[in-house]
Amino acid sequence: MSSSTSSSDPWRRFFRLLAGSAAIAAGIVYAFVVLVDPFDTLPLSPPADRPPVASNQRFAYPSLARSQRFDSALFGTSSSRLIRPDVLNPLFDARFANLAMNDATVYEQFRLFQVFAKAHPTPKTAMLGLDYRWCATGADYQRLTFRSFPAWMYLDNRWFGYREMFNLYTVQAAGQLFGIQIGIKKPDQGRDGYTSFVPPDATYDPARALVHLTNEGPAIPVGERHGPPADWNYPAMPVLREMLATLPATTRKILFFIPYNHRLLPAPDSPGAMVWGECRRRTVAEASAAPNTMVVDFMRVTPISSRDDNYWDGIHYRTGIADRLAQDLAAAGRGETSPDYTVLWPR
Repeated sequence: MSSSTSSSDPWRRFFRLLAGSAAIAAGIVYAFVVLVDPFDTLPLSPPADRPPVASNQRFAYPSLARSQRFDSALFGTSSSRLIRPDVLNPLFDARFANLAMNDATVYEQFRLFQVFAKAHPTPKTAMLGLDYRWCATGADYQRLTFRSFPAWMYLDNRWFGYREMFNLYTVQAAGQLFGIQIGIKKPDQGRDGYTSFVPPDATYDPARALVHLTNEGPAIPVGERHGPPADWNYPAMPVLREMLATLPATTRKILFFIPYNHRLLPAPDSPGAMVWGECRRRTVAEASAAPNTMVVDFMRVTPISSRDDNYWDGIHYRTGIADRLAQDLAAAGRGETSPDYTVLWPR
């Protein structure tokens, strides 16, 4: 009996040593991640330069939304991501963060807006790029996509973050940020939220782009619709109403329908055109109730949308067009007219 117990002692010591070593290693990794704070969200982070590193903007943007380096912000989906803050800033005398996220749902855009509005009670300018997400019909809108949404990052209480720091994605992000901080890796994302996700413009191939365009049909917002347009439910409109109501009267609010390529625009008087038309009408109704609000419509046949070589695909225009949109938005704000857009509100 004593012989059996004696023979098992080395194994017990081995497993204890193994478990202890694993616990120490895990503690070291956790301490490393917490100190690096790759998403710049923890309340006790050491002061350090933390450029965005997360490829999923849902992780990268809450810290930018809270940053006092900015007094203005642009929200939307990838159809607004190519608009550069460096171009917007002098046009609007502001410091913009581009907080548009790839395929962001109305819910995700709203949650990020709430973070920004909480940190900036009196922002100078707020812009929102409107596309099919905002014009879906039916009982409700889509909340999330297949992309992870870290709800804890959007809470006022950021202490919850300490229990979310030990996972492979966060460890990987911490390693990337640490590599940037010690100079062995270059940042690949803009510090103001802008990062070009399209190929370099010098590599643009009109023939290849045309293949994408010809494979796309009219873009019609999804959802159930019964009866005349006045009876349709646009579930995102109450969200838009709350966003506009949250902002003070002094904040310049600009809503703009993004410029889809002409091939994505439904034929006039078609059922699809009616969906967009009613969405425009309701957007104007919400804007008219909020002071200092403008609605600009690029989603029509214009010199921008009618040229296929302005686009990579039906909704993603080239970087030069993104700069042109920034110029157009500023011109619209000055009351200037242009064939590029129509000002829906104020009339």
